Amino acid sequence: MAKTSKNEKAVKPNVFMRIGLFIKQIIDELRKVVTPTAKELFFWSLAVFIFVLLLMALVTGMDFGLGKSTLWLFG
Repeated sequence: MAKTSKNEKAVKPNVFMRIGLFIKQIIDELRKVVTPTAKELFFWSLAVFIFVLLLMALVTGMDFGLGKSTLWLFG
């Protein structure tokens, strides 16, 4: 690979060719997307719902516990 001088600029395609390439790449990526079946969608949604409930319980417990300990310490 030969070194290029600082005066030489890399030739970029014009703006319309770059936009066309961008759209082509978007379409290529969208072809790779796999749509889940109804059963998969249901179970993944259920898993997310259960995870959110567990996090809500954890944060609620921490809030309650830290609140009670603060009242005991300073109250």
